[in-house]
Amino acid sequence: MEVVLFSSHASLIFNPRRNPNLSPKMHTSLPGRIVKSRLQSSVLCLTEDVNNWPRSCKPIFYLVGYYRRRFFCQPLQRLDKMITLQCGLFSVRNGRLPKLRNYGIGLQKAVRCSEKLKNHASVLFFHLIVGMVLVMTVSVAVNRTPSYALTEENLLFLEAWRTIDRAYVDKTFNGQSWFRYRENALRTEPMNTRQETYNAIRKMLATLDDPFTRFLEPEKFKSLRSGTQGSLTGVGLSIGYPTGGDGSHGGLVVISASLGGPANKAGILSGDVILKIGDTSTESMGIYDAAERLQGPEGSEVDLTIQSGPEIKHLSLTREKISFNPVHAKLCEVPGLGRENSRVGYIKLTSFNQNASGAVRQAIKTLRRNNVNAFVLDLRDNSGGLFPEGIEIAKIWLEKGVIVYICDSQGVRDIYDTDGRNAVAATEPLAVLVNKGTASASEILAGALKDNKRAVLFGEPTYGKGKIQSVFELSDGSGLVVTVARYETPAHTDIDKVGVIPDHPLPASFPKDPVSDCELNRVELFLR
Repeated sequence: MEVVLFSSHASLIFNPRRNPNLSPKMHTSLPGRIVKSRLQSSVLCLTEDVNNWPRSCKPIFYLVGYYRRRFFCQPLQRLDKMITLQCGLFSVRNGRLPKLRNYGIGLQKAVRCSEKLKNHASVLFFHLIVGMVLVMTVSVAVNRTPSYALTEENLLFLEAWRTIDRAYVDKTFNGQSWFRYRENALRTEPMNTRQETYNAIRKMLATLDDPFTRFLEPEKFKSLRSGTQGSLTGVGLSIGYPTGGDGSHGGLVVISASLGGPANKAGILSGDVILKIGDTSTESMGIYDAAERLQGPEGSEVDLTIQSGPEIKHLSLTREKISFNPVHAKLCEVPGLGRENSRVGYIKLTSFNQNASGAVRQAIKTLRRNNVNAFVLDLRDNSGGLFPEGIEIAKIWLEKGVIVYICDSQGVRDIYDTDGRNAVAATEPLAVLVNKGTASASEILAGALKDNKRAVLFGEPTYGKGKIQSVFELSDGSGLVVTVARYETPAHTDIDKVGVIPDHPLPASFPKDPVSDCELNRVELFLR
């Protein structure tokens, strides 16, 4: 049996041994046509009968016998290899398969099947990609929000959780998984009412073990904002934890008493300890819970038990509206030095509310019109306030330099400095007075002036609050006060629980209230 390859269009090839009239040109042209046909159409097998006439046509893909060795040999080898590689089938040579027709039919079916599979595979591939995208989208959505429906109370809790997640200084969140806490709280904490939601938020903040990060209900948040804006109804006390600040204390310490306020008039001093507010002991009371108890309607009374040194005092104070005029200034004449060298501008800065930097600038300008040639900045019993105001006041006194480094758990993350463009009094001699009631923003200012060699500090070590809080309002009018960073002075001193150490103790002759008594010892204050 002789076998020849054809393309599907009509052509006949006769055995050249038996038909010597077969054109040699045809011999050489056929392989190219046949090789080309492997991808475009079916390939036919032609057999001959005893009279050398074509007998049947079968679909096959190979050649055996004489013609392979003559002019189909190399093209068919390439065709054979290509079919083997591309279709995953085996090749056939030298007429060794007795069931050639069956294999040929099988190949044709396989080709048709592969074409269908290609079409189906492309559709399946498209569906697979779309399915994967949908699964990934759903997966991300599940990770970001719980799989169950969220109520309005849940959403308020999540708002508080996200605020802490973004802003809190300790990214280990006191060694816990902050995400896992959120998921567990949403499953287990009752949040059916607004008060239950507030309790859940407070419970969440308690896990941070940070007394300065706290939650404020709407009325208390409004009261806090009014305090930083210049007025507050209460007894005029700033309070804190005793030195150490670890919460294991026997009361709350008075940082400062507002000048002219009820507590100041009653003789309460910086360093006194509040043992009771009303009938409630302060032994395990937080400073913000105590501050809320000290505030109240104007004209109402609050009873305090105070320890001042060894003495125990029981006082009843009437709450007043405390207007925080942050600056008290006075021109002081220092005797015995001659008129030209005896004018000292005394500035008492009591708090860092939103009016503070403007009031200090105005005081300096007023005193300069009286030809002062030195300044005293009194930060004693100033418990702090708004951080940005502390930065602005430092710029008033500094020609240039770093004011403070803001740090987190990874180290320095921001630097506040000045180039002198906002300086008002950068050249006159400056003495700064501090004590254990000097805290927070006051310590930032004192540290900046000391480390930049701009001022000489007199007094005693400051309170030692080296952390910074920011205030965030939630959607229902409540708020969070969050510890967002710690700070270092320009000399990279961490003052937390240590304080700013003054250069010299305050002279014993220095008056307790220079605003009313200007007997300043200029020689002792301004000798470096």
